[in-house]
Amino acid sequence: MSEIVRLSLTEVRDTLAATEIKAEEAVAACLARIEATEPKLRAILHLGAESALEKARAMDAAGPDPAKRLWGVPVLIKDAICVADAPTTCASKILENFVPFYDATCVEKLKAAGAILLGKANMDEFAMGSSTENSAYAVTANPWDTSRVPGGSSGGSAAAVSAGQCFAALGTDTGGSIRQPAAFCGTVGIKPTYGRVSRYGLVAYGSSLDQIGPLTRTADDAAAMLTVISGHDPRDSTSAPRPAPDFEALLAGAGDLRGLTIGLPDEYWGEGVDDEVRAGCQEAVDAAKALGATVVPVSLPHTPYAVATYYIVAMAEASSNLARFDGVRYGYRAPEAVTLEELYELSRSKGFGPEVRRRIVIGTYVLSAGYYDAYYRKAAQVRRLIRQDFLDAFAKCDVICGPTSPFAAFPIGQMSGDPLQMYLSDIFTISLNLAGLPGLSMPVGLGKDSGLPIGMQLFGPAFDEAAILRTAKVLGNALPQLPQPSGI
Repeated sequence: MSEIVRLSLTEVRDTLAATEIKAEEAVAACLARIEATEPKLRAILHLGAESALEKARAMDAAGPDPAKRLWGVPVLIKDAICVADAPTTCASKILENFVPFYDATCVEKLKAAGAILLGKANMDEFAMGSSTENSAYAVTANPWDTSRVPGGSSGGSAAAVSAGQCFAALGTDTGGSIRQPAAFCGTVGIKPTYGRVSRYGLVAYGSSLDQIGPLTRTADDAAAMLTVISGHDPRDSTSAPRPAPDFEALLAGAGDLRGLTIGLPDEYWGEGVDDEVRAGCQEAVDAAKALGATVVPVSLPHTPYAVATYYIVAMAEASSNLARFDGVRYGYRAPEAVTLEELYELSRSKGFGPEVRRRIVIGTYVLSAGYYDAYYRKAAQVRRLIRQDFLDAFAKCDVICGPTSPFAAFPIGQMSGDPLQMYLSDIFTISLNLAGLPGLSMPVGLGKDSGLPIGMQLFGPAFDEAAILRTAKVLGNALPQLPQPSGI
């Protein structure tokens, strides 16, 4: 692997700023790594190699701009986020020829900060899945073991960062879709507070749950990316009208965890967690204690109801959001359709994959007359209780800690025939989306049995991403660093 692609985002940024390497060299190194690894990895759906190189050459001619935080840094974008004049397919056949004419707000901000977009990363179709096996175009592999999944739905983004194809990538998190693949691939992934990052230009899955966030190699890298993409956006009615802090500045000088209280929820450390995952996370907690943190028990009693609550809410919102894909205005249109009814039926049946169709049908059912009160309204009530659990817990601690996933990356195909088992695997991530709070997954080592990355999750109070980033930075510096992925 080129020495350039081994660097973290902040390292390559500083190297570029010092003109020790050129932006074109950074892009070329990433493209060479993509060429070498993509046959096995299949992490990228759309690659804009020539446009990235042209952008880099133009930037090199003008010289580094200290006002641009990400000047010359190559990044990837999840294919659910609009990029002007580039395909945005959501890994679905129904959008296979869709090319937006505008950038998502987060993409605008990345470009304004000097980042160079390499292309679009693979994902589960319309962000519906936990393994990136539901893409209509390719099944992405885990760079640590190509027979295993990278997680999902932002599996392409996580795998690309882990494999050195880029220095950071944007993902989206509806029920853990940034944090779970980050855990499986050994990267840092942060889901910001709902409203911290604009959703303008994001193809919606669950509008009250979706949030855009970065996947990176270190907490410092995540802070740099989050600083750039955060902030109020009048084009997004759910965007929080509050200024975005400089997260990098808030992390400066963090060396220990004295004064920090970490809550350990009983519901996240009990039965169902693999021994190697529990052991890896416990070692990280012990390291936090050695760094001065205080650890206290907390409870999130409504966690057992989170999976049912989440999937009722998410599928209902998906049913509503995906109604716009009807074969009339844009996207796939069934050529054999004669009547309007056939146009709708055939276009949607052939354009959507099986998991998307399943979720639309269930979502329509729970919103239908006679079932709305029994399902959706009840789920909304339980959602409020889940949020209150977190508020009560944060009265006793500063951050909450637990495993990101009950297990390490599982083999490709192991759960694809059992949707319920796949849904249950999200038990530790979905509560945070229901509560709208920030969460971060960080690597804490390799499993003693599997040899695969183990991810630990940090939760923070609303709009206190700085607390979990600081904790992740200090712990990340204290724990042994992961080696390079061994599967490619």
